[in-house]
Amino acid sequence: PDWGGSTQVGFQHNNAHRFALADLYYSSQRFVADGTAAYRKAESYKDGQGEKVKHSQFEKYNTSLGLAYKTSELSALKADAIFDVAKNVGYPALPMDTWLARALITSLSFKQLFEEGILKVWDTKAYFNAIEHYMDDTTRPENLVHMDMPGWSTTYGLTSKILLKKNNYTADIQLNGYSNYSLAEMTMYPKDRSKVKGFAFTWPGVTTNYGGLSLSNQWELSDKEQLTLGGTIGLHHNHIEYLDFIRVFNQNTADSPQERTRFLPSMHASYQAKVNPLTFSLGMGYGHRAPSVSEAYGYYIYNSFDRYDYIGTPNLKNEISYELNGSVSFENDALIAEVKANYFYIENYILGKILRLAFPMNAASVGVKKYEALEYAKIFNTSLHLSYHFLDHYRWKGSLNYAQGVDHQGENLPFIRPLSYQSSLQYLRERLAVTFAVNGDFTQTAYAPQYGEDRTPAYIVYNLSANYLFPLGKNSLRWEVGVENLLNTYYSTYADWGNIPRMGRNIFTSISISF
Repeated sequence: PDWGGSTQVGFQHNNAHRFALADLYYSSQRFVADGTAAYRKAESYKDGQGEKVKHSQFEKYNTSLGLAYKTSELSALKADAIFDVAKNVGYPALPMDTWLARALITSLSFKQLFEEGILKVWDTKAYFNAIEHYMDDTTRPENLVHMDMPGWSTTYGLTSKILLKKNNYTADIQLNGYSNYSLAEMTMYPKDRSKVKGFAFTWPGVTTNYGGLSLSNQWELSDKEQLTLGGTIGLHHNHIEYLDFIRVFNQNTADSPQERTRFLPSMHASYQAKVNPLTFSLGMGYGHRAPSVSEAYGYYIYNSFDRYDYIGTPNLKNEISYELNGSVSFENDALIAEVKANYFYIENYILGKILRLAFPMNAASVGVKKYEALEYAKIFNTSLHLSYHFLDHYRWKGSLNYAQGVDHQGENLPFIRPLSYQSSLQYLRERLAVTFAVNGDFTQTAYAPQYGEDRTPAYIVYNLSANYLFPLGKNSLRWEVGVENLLNTYYSTYADWGNIPRMGRNIFTSISISF
């Protein structure tokens, strides 16, 4: 038998973020156990101008346990469980915070290997997840009307897959099924608590059942060529428990039935070829996506990015996406370079459109939007990644990313990142590692004001860190120290709701011990 583990403690000065982590494992010839625990607590952080960003504090606990037992030389049983608790989690861009959120994530799996025949692996996993969150605004005295928004989500699921292999052919067949129940409430309290409270289901008790069968086929055409073809057939079913709220804005019963079944097919194909030192790949895909619970059945869900309350539309069509992708990479002993690109044409692209005959329910809202399907949208992404190892002890990495998205009228889509870049230089020698990193975005010029976006200025952030490994007999101690946002830059990104600024200069340190 063998056992060991590690522990780490650390501190970040900007938001007084303190954390402690621990891991412990035990292994024998047939049995393995691994447990972890973590605790984090932080106050509200300060931006690059030294101003405190209110309601950005949090406190979190995390524990996990994994058990595995070797039932035979070719089979094993494994159980995993994760439990998360978050308290007093602030959301600077929202009018309320989360006073408690809990999640339980569990799974039980069995894996069987086969030495003979075309069947090589059979892997089956059953899982159960439960999530609950309670949002309220009792720490926001500026709110005129107080509100509570609790929510619950529970999922049961099963996946079972087999791997077949014969000569140059490999097949992966997977059966996937799950059932999810989502419920969220909203209660509004008047100043005079003797008056009638306002109540609504923001997720009206939605049960989602899904069953799908996937097949992926791979052929090794030669030592340098590979072809992959596959697809999925899926059935998606929704049942709504509290339908009255949905019918307020979807009065036609045919448009908002209590149950709806959707067919979700998908297909993919790719070809890869190696011509040393180059590797080429080309692929295509097709798939359907059902509207999310919020898109189909949400009721007055506040979005602080554009300050609108959002309402779902049950009769939305499936989003249908067509994809083309490709890549070229180069690799030798010192340099790795890769260029990737993909293009999506998406029919029935789902976005919120202003509903002028409705009044907002939140005092911070400027209006109401209803999810609708655009005729189509087009999204293009490309990236360049480089890695260069030189002078024995130095490694440089860099990347450049570009995206573009427009709707059927040529208008910009929201949440499309502007041209961005990352670069880092690392020095490695014996027990010492030092890293200097840079990342930033160019000015967001292709923004979507109709969806609440504005012109986000360019920014660049510098980070510096170092760690050193001290031997302690058979064990070791690692000390890390660094500075994030070295120049105390004041900035926000394209994705920050309400242009809430990111953290300013942050000095951090941690000590970890392995045993």
